[in-house]
Parts: sequence; structure tokens; C-alpha cells
Amino acid sequence: MNLTGKTVTLAHGAGGKQTAELIGQVFRAHFSNPYFTADDAAVLPAPDGRIAMTTDGFIVSPRFFRGGNIGKLSICGTVNDLACMGAKPLYLTCAFVIEEGFEMDQLEQIAGAMEQTAKEAGVAIVAGDTKVAGKGQVDGVFITTTGVGRIMENVHTSGSLAKPGDHVLVTGDIGRHGCCILLERDEFGIEAEVNSDCAPLWHSVEAVLEAVPEVHVIRDATRGGVGTVLYEIAQESGTGIFLDPDAIPVDPSVRGVTGMLGLDPLYLACEGTLVMIVPPEKSDQVLEILRAQKYTGGAAVIGQVTDTETGRVVMRTAIGTQTYLPQPGNELLPRIC
Repeated sequence: MNLTGKTVTLAHGAGGKQTAELIGQVFRAHFSNPYFTADDAAVLPAPDGRIAMTTDGFIVSPRFFRGGNIGKLSICGTVNDLACMGAKPLYLTCAFVIEEGFEMDQLEQIAGAMEQTAKEAGVAIVAGDTKVAGKGQVDGVFITTTGVGRIMENVHTSGSLAKPGDHVLVTGDIGRHGCCILLERDEFGIEAEVNSDCAPLWHSVEAVLEAVPEVHVIRDATRGGVGTVLYEIAQESGTGIFLDPDAIPVDPSVRGVTGMLGLDPLYLACEGTLVMIVPPEKSDQVLEILRAQKYTGGAAVIGQVTDTETGRVVMRTAIGTQTYLPQPGNELLPRIC
């Protein structure tokens, strides 16, 4: 059905005929699967073993950006959070809060991106909710997604499990999503082509954990970036972390933009890059596996866990000395949600 020129009205959130039309024309059209329900709750087969569950809200501005949109982001964010616990994504629910007057064709593009990304990740969207807010009460559309996954056998990941001697890996170049959003807002007049790294990473994680279930930590370096994640891990595990700045992969365009603005790529959000902490004897194997996967070909070892400087992140300087990576605090820019 052609939705061009049509907009969401308050009637679409009233629970009547228009609500049914919105769900049928947009959401059911893209999310239909054997578990998708019109009832009050989805009825699902219970997975064996341990499960992981996560929820996240998405209010990114702009809603469409190079490499994705808020719909793709909402699936990737939740799938990747499950993957960090070693959990195969199984089921996902989504709730929309839509501003009155929002264009229907944009909503369909968002739903289409969610459909495509969920299919790639192998997760079923099984239930949802739609609310329509008055003009000016929300900024276009907000999405909340909740995911459930089954944790792989013999896998135990946690920030508390980092051990001295472990290697610190990233699955790709850092800071690209945050830089992309900054450029899309065009607040600084900088012209550079930077695509978001937004991507579903479960299959990369699955390939690693099938071969190396001993991985200690996996974290999604979203809001706050890699630097914030590393401080969280150091403090949670009571260890220190040493970084080699020359080993940290940064896209040249991202490096140029952040250099002009005085921003540190370590504190810019990633939406398709994970931090992994693995036993040193396993790091070469993990790198080989990651580099053979679709979204993680740029994986690299960037540092090591230490038993000194506990709770801190230390970096080697250009003259061979060491300095503390500044602790994250106050407002991290650009704000992505």
C-alpha cells in the first residue's frame, strides 16, 4: 500500500479501526512470523538452559543517518547486548511512541529496516505496542526493544571476569557511529563521509564462542564508547588496563574529524564494535575468527589487563612514557540519545 503523503494521527493510537490499520499496514506487514501475535501476549517455546534478557530505548536524532536508521539501530542494540552475554537472540518485542503528524512512509522505512536486520540476526519480533503522542510531546518516534536469548553452553561472560594477562580486543574500528551522528547534525560545517558502523554482531560472537568458550568479557561499546567500557571493566574486575594507542583502529575520516574538534575516538559511540577480553593464549585464534566474519574484519588487539593501576586505564604515550586515560565524566559529546 502506498503510504506517501499520509501521516500518523492521534486516532492511530486510540485502539480502534485506525490503530488496526496502522498495525496491519506497517508493523504486521514487516514483522509477521509464526510467533507474531495479535493477542495480549506472545506464547513462545521455552529455550533450554540459561536465558539472557535485555531492554533498551532509542531516541536517536537524526532518525535516518548514513548506514542506518533508528529502526536498524533498535534491533542491533538489543541483539548485540544479548550477544555480549553469549546468548543467541530468539525473541524480541518492540514499543513505539510516535508523534502526531509523523510521516507514514518514514515509519514504514523504519519498520522495513527492523525487518531486514532482525532476519539477518535470526531473531523473531513477536509482540509490540504502539502509542501516539500529541504534536511536540516527542521528537518524531521513540522505540523501545526487549530481547530474550539462550546462553550458549559453557559460556560465562562478565566484566568481573577480566584477569591480569588477558588481551583486550576490539572487533573493528572505533567511534564511527558517534562521528556519523555528529556530522549528520551539521552543527560544525564539516564535510566528511562517515558511515555508522551499526550492525548485528551475533553471528561473529557465535563463531568465536563455538571455538573459544573461554572468552572472559564481551561488551558493546555504545554510549560512552570504548574508553568508558574499559573503565567499567577495570573497576568491576579490580584490575588495570594498559592500552597501546598505535594499535587502536580508527577510520582516517573519523580521526580527521575528531582531531579538528578535539574529541577522543575512544569516547565516541560504536554500534557495530565490541570489546572482548580473552586469555592471551586464545587471542590469535579469536582474531582469526573475527577477521573472517562479515562485520568484524578489522578486529585488533589493543591492550592488556594488568594487576597494577587497579580500576584505571593507562596508555602508552608517543615518547614511551605512560599516562592515564581520562575518566569519563560530565557530558560526552556528541550526545547520541
